[in-house]
Amino acid sequence: MPTIINSGSKFNVPKKAIIITVSVIAALIILFNSITIIDAGHTGVINTLGRVSENVLQEGIHMKIPFVQRIIKMDNRIVKLEVETEAFSKDLQTVATTLAINYRVAKDKSYAIYKNVGSDYETILVTPAVNEVLKAITAQYTAEESVTNRSLISQGLIEQLNEKLNKNGIYVEDVNIINFDFSDAYVSAIEEKQVAEQRLLKAKTEKEEAIVKAEAEAETVRIQAEAQAKANQILNKSINANLIEYEKIQKWNGELPKVTDGSAIINFSDLLTKDK
Repeated sequence: MPTIINSGSKFNVPKKAIIITVSVIAALIILFNSITIIDAGHTGVINTLGRVSENVLQEGIHMKIPFVQRIIKMDNRIVKLEVETEAFSKDLQTVATTLAINYRVAKDKSYAIYKNVGSDYETILVTPAVNEVLKAITAQYTAEESVTNRSLISQGLIEQLNEKLNKNGIYVEDVNIINFDFSDAYVSAIEEKQVAEQRLLKAKTEKEEAIVKAEAEAETVRIQAEAQAKANQILNKSINANLIEYEKIQKWNGELPKVTDGSAIINFSDLLTKDK
């Protein structure tokens, strides 16, 4: 009788091994969900089935209840926010401004911010506050003053933003005005004004130079006149009767004078000769 070989033999796995494997996987899942790591510069807000705890987790490794507690990591480092907005100046010019805001979230207020606002606090709190405060401060200056008073505007933004945001645990560290941009018409008007001022300054300078030159020339003439007057005065003092007679003798040609009586000329030299 032929032997029948069963080719469909089964690979039997012990149930105990399956249970152990499943248990290990489940334990690992539970373990990974029981540990949370808070990075440097962050805090962890504990959410237990929707309830937010006031006790926040600091940097390091922490245990939590798996599947029951959720840890929301809040960044407490200084964060840079760039905002572009438009406002009206005191002289009703449109001022497009680009700002760089450096702010941070206080660690002890992380839970309050998440509880009252959520994790999108930058969009809900910070950006609207920047727009509001910038519009209020820009309205205090003319467009031209905005350019020349950047530091005052930056300081005003820091002070007023902190007044609005500190109560929520957000602190503004610094504000930098990256750019002020005005309408093309206003820019053209400013350029024309600057050109006119430069021309006026040049004309004023030339006029002042002409005045200074004229005054210098007049002073030179006065000094020369005074010098000549003093020289004449000295010369006049040096002239006396003897000097005059001496000068006459030096200039006499040796001839006696001739006079006329209307009919003839009398030569005094001839008379002197006859007398001899």
